[in-house]
Amino acid sequence: GSTGSEELKDSSSQGTGECFEGVSRAMFKFNHVLDKAIFKPVAKGYRALPVPIRKGTGNAVDNLRSLLSFSNHVLQGDFREAGTTAGRFAVNTTVGILGFFDPASSLGLESENEDFGQTLTVWGVPSGPYLVLPFLGPSNPRDITGFLSTSLLDPMYQIGGGSTSTSLRTYRMSTGAVDFRSQNIEVFDDIQNNSVDHYAAVRSFYSQSRESQAADNMEI
Repeated sequence: GSTGSEELKDSSSQGTGECFEGVSRAMFKFNHVLDKAIFKPVAKGYRALPVPIRKGTGNAVDNLRSLLSFSNHVLQGDFREAGTTAGRFAVNTTVGILGFFDPASSLGLESENEDFGQTLTVWGVPSGPYLVLPFLGPSNPRDITGFLSTSLLDPMYQIGGGSTSTSLRTYRMSTGAVDFRSQNIEVFDDIQNNSVDHYAAVRSFYSQSRESQAADNMEI
């Protein structure tokens, strides 16, 4: 029937899109142990903080991340979105007190976060096979290239210079990761508890998420 054909097609497409499954599954188990022992407890502790503190921290991280998004909007040729992102950063950094508040949203200055992996998608670079990296988690060659190339585009490498720029990058990356994990505790628990194959479920979740982002970008 059609269901069987769809399952065969899905299985076939996964097979051609993943040629390092053994290594990826081993890395997935390693990351899961780390998450259970370190990242999830830290995320729960972070969630226990008062809402205004968590909200302000998340706003500040998003404000710093918008600098990188601006670079990628420009590279994607989306100058309208780049202008909106620049406006958000200017308003939130000044009126919003270094981004801890988000007055830009009340002014209608809404913007999507972009990364260099998404820019490569717009440029037509194929994703390549699915991979799981230690610590970093699900990825693919295109996103790995984007991650490694981010330093060339990241204004954090220019702001302040020396230890100041390093501190800002560390703050944004570490706090952003904790904030993201705290917001998705139930999502990740649900995937684990309701999946016959936890690894395959996360792979599907990641792939569908990146495909959705790619589709949005290609509408530019």
